[in-house]
Amino acid sequence: MARVFFIADLHLSHTNMALKRGFATVEEHDEHIIAKWNSVVSKRDVTYILGDVTMEKSAPYYLLDRLNGVKHVVLGNHDRRQDVKKLLEYVDSVAGMVQYKGIMLTHCPIHPMELDYRFKHNIHGHIHDKQVMKMLDGWEEVDERYICVSCERVDYTPKTLEELGIKR
Repeated sequence: MARVFFIADLHLSHTNMALKRGFATVEEHDEHIIAKWNSVVSKRDVTYILGDVTMEKSAPYYLLDRLNGVKHVVLGNHDRRQDVKKLLEYVDSVAGMVQYKGIMLTHCPIHPMELDYRFKHNIHGHIHDKQVMKMLDGWEEVDERYICVSCERVDYTPKTLEELGIKR
């Protein structure tokens, strides 16, 4: 049976992000993401990529062919709309936001009011700066309805709902 995974902020072929994340080269960064992905995702599995596939470039999209499974992209702030046609050559769908089993999948976190009335959780990316993550983790009242799956937060490995602590 196919499993469903979530991850965000791949930033494939983005040299500055690779260095910021502690990799020696962009190639090492990209190969690490590919290896981690393929270690858990099979050909039949589905993965939602919650934005920032690259850094405003379409040239690295060919790397998506090396990732196992069915791939759905929720566009992020660094995914350009003029590249969507090219992106669709490598993924199965592209959207702005996706509702999935009472969960809103987005790149940026949604307004808390949406979670009060419409959705149980918001799985998102976008927040991958270590200082911001430390600040969020240090809040006295952590809102567990928000689940960030930026690569740095999930050890560069796509995660299932169960692994994210969401019970169905």
